[in-house]
Amino acid sequence: MKAFNNLKIIGIDHGYGNIKTANHCFKTGITGYDSEPLFTKDMLVYDGRYYLIGEGHKEFLAEKHFDNDYYCLTLVAIAKELKAEGLTEADVVIAAGLPLTWTSGQKKEFAEYLKQKDNVEFVYQDIEYHIHIIDVKVYPQGYSAIAPFASSLHGLSVLADIGNGTMNTLYLVNGRPQSGQMFTEKFGTYQCTLAIREGFMRETRRELNDIIIDEILCNGTADIPISDLNIIKLIAEEYVADIFRRLREHGYDENTMKLIVTGGGGCLIKHFGNINPDRVEFIDDICAAAKGYEYIAEIKLKAEQAHAE
Repeated sequence: MKAFNNLKIIGIDHGYGNIKTANHCFKTGITGYDSEPLFTKDMLVYDGRYYLIGEGHKEFLAEKHFDNDYYCLTLVAIAKELKAEGLTEADVVIAAGLPLTWTSGQKKEFAEYLKQKDNVEFVYQDIEYHIHIIDVKVYPQGYSAIAPFASSLHGLSVLADIGNGTMNTLYLVNGRPQSGQMFTEKFGTYQCTLAIREGFMRETRRELNDIIIDEILCNGTADIPISDLNIIKLIAEEYVADIFRRLREHGYDENTMKLIVTGGGGCLIKHFGNINPDRVEFIDDICAAAKGYEYIAEIKLKAEQAHAE
């Protein structure tokens, strides 16, 4: 969270697997109830309903403003940032993002969705919050993660932002994004999870829990039989090979271009890819995009203030 005059700029990365702010990360899952549920440790109370945060898995939605879940998750994200500063009331500017090639088409609707109420009251983890949403700014996903240091890049670079639901690819020349060379595909890490789940069942006739899959994708290994681990590794290696096939289809040349990888998919390339470490850079901070949204929003607000003066 950044402070600008009397405003709090809160960057929120609305991922399909996790919601990230500058300082927090939590599962995108959410389940709503008409009456108070039995377990209430991580509960949002808003507009007469009760929501348990982190429950279930949020299905892929190409247009996030089609249901109310992401709005409720946004309130939770704001609460987490305010709580860290000991605040329960604030004038807030939300800085968010959308996949690269979807930004121009969905930017207006997503901003209106996040600003559906100027004044919002809710309870999260038994604490009452009162916030005034002053503005919503929406930026392209992926680029925000490198925005703070983009000007230091030289030559031709390719940014691959691999999230849970999508992969965004952007070409940069001396750090400047090339609007004619950006791509968004439904090819995130969850597609790898599905492939592993199905492949493992085909090979062993046994089901594999997603928690184990996530552990292997994040760490490269898990405490399971080596025969099972080898099956999973082979499928993950095929998935990573497919990432690079898609990058090459978009013009990527590993010999002349630097690859910058951000998003949760970076760990897959680290553990299961055959790469030249001198030509690939990983942004390991899972909150990098949210921090980037705040960085860009602060610059824009300062420019708007200077213009007004």
